[in-house]
This record gives sequence, C-alpha cells and structure tokens, in this order.
Amino acid sequence: MKSGSRSLGVDLLGPLSLRLDGAPVTASAPKQRQVVALLALNAGQVVTVPELVEELWGDQPPRSYATTLQTYVLQLRNAMSAACPGDPGVRRILGTRHNGYLLEKGECRTDVDAFEEHVRAGRAAAETSDHHLASEEFGRALELWRGPALVDVRRGRILEIETASLEESRLGALERRIEADLILGRHTDLLGELTLVSAKNPMNENLCAFLMAALYRAGHVARSLQAFHRLRTVLNSELGVEPGPRVQRLQTAILSGDPALEAEALPWFREEDSRNWSAA
Repeated sequence: MKSGSRSLGVDLLGPLSLRLDGAPVTASAPKQRQVVALLALNAGQVVTVPELVEELWGDQPPRSYATTLQTYVLQLRNAMSAACPGDPGVRRILGTRHNGYLLEKGECRTDVDAFEEHVRAGRAAAETSDHHLASEEFGRALELWRGPALVDVRRGRILEIETASLEESRLGALERRIEADLILGRHTDLLGELTLVSAKNPMNENLCAFLMAALYRAGHVARSLQAFHRLRTVLNSELGVEPGPRVQRLQTAILSGDPALEAEALPWFREEDSRNWSAA
C-alpha cells in the first residue's frame, strides 16, 4: 500500500492521541509529544527548526539541539512504522523540508480540522438565519472536545499560544451555540449550563448577557438583574471598569420590561442591532 493511502489521525482537543489507519501510534516521551503536537497543529505547513527549538527549549537549547531534534523526528517515524509494519512509505508522512519538518496535509487529519469545519458551517447557517442548523453544527464542534486542549502535553511558548487560541475558539463556538438556542426559545433548558459557564467566566459579558436574557424570559427578573450586578462588581474590582454599553442597554431593557426582550432576535447582542434597538 502506498503512503498516500495511509491516514494519520491526531486528536488534540483533550489528551493527545495518534492513530495510523486506526492503529495506535505510541509517542510517550514528553518532548516527542511536543514535536508531534506542534506539527499536527500546523499540518501541511513547514514548522522550522528555530520554531521547534523555541518550543522545546526556549532560550536555553542544548549544544546538540539539532541532533536531538533529529532523534525525536526519527523516533516518531519509527513509531508510525511500528503501527503499520512492512510499509516503508509510512515514514514519509512526516516529511523533511529545508530547515524544518511537516506532517503531510493530505495524510494527516486532526480533530481541530473537524472542529473548524463545523464552526464554519455553523456560522454559515447563522448568516442565513437557519438557527436549528447553526445550533447543531456548533454543538457538533463542541462535542469533539474531550477536555482542555493538549491537557497531557508539556507546553512551551508556542504551544501555550496555540492552546490559548484553541480555547478561545471553543468559547466562541459555545457562545454562538447558546445564541442560536436562545433565538430558538430554549432559554429554560439553557439556565443550568449558562449559570455554570458564567460562573467559570465571570468577566465574560456575552455569557452574562445570555444568562440575563434567559433568566428574564424564564420569568426570573430579579435573578437576571443580580447577574448584571455580579458582572459589574467583578469588572469594577478586577479592572476598574463598568460593563459595556450592550450589557447596560440590556439591563435598562429588563428594568423597563421592554417587549423586545421576548422577541426571537437578540437585538442587544450585535452592535448594529443594538444601535437600531436603542433608537427604536
């Protein structure tokens, strides 16, 4: 079988795992796992030797860093060969290029790829007001997460940035799924989840606004206003600032019992909509 017909699957949204045509690939050494994680996050692109050195050793690489890095790459190729013995082409999935290495895009598939595909589909559905499909696609994206990204991998400077970016994307997908569910009238079902995620992200104004809207629509006006005051207290205490104008407009609308709060759309969430709403 040619190497082009092989498929390397890499899971990064949780514990790191590798599979070659379904067979587990063992990569147990900490720095070896850092290398494969960084290569998988950039599948199809060359990760340069300086980038790998910075990730593995920061400002204090050993004198033998080039040889050591070559050893890690060789060990990874050997691990892939062990998963599919007798196929020398497997080793070419992890390619060498000028001053760097890469995992061949056509032969490497990650759960990050799948996550991003579902997020794009969710955004496209939301843009056409297909909120059922948007909720489903964002939900499928979130189901791919099995814990914090690369939870069992030692992280240097570059992987710290990469994982922080992934966690922001996860939170963004969660916000968009909740937004779609609110538009669909699922406010009562969302209360438990929103209470939890808002408590975990006490300075996130979007999540607080979603919680306020859900509580108001479920008939809990006082609790809705309490959520606003918790946000305001945290922001004042931690940053010395007030909640943004959108959340303040939402509080004003709740205090006045604005009928727009019961509408399907969420006019306080998008800036362009909130301007129209406040002028109405």
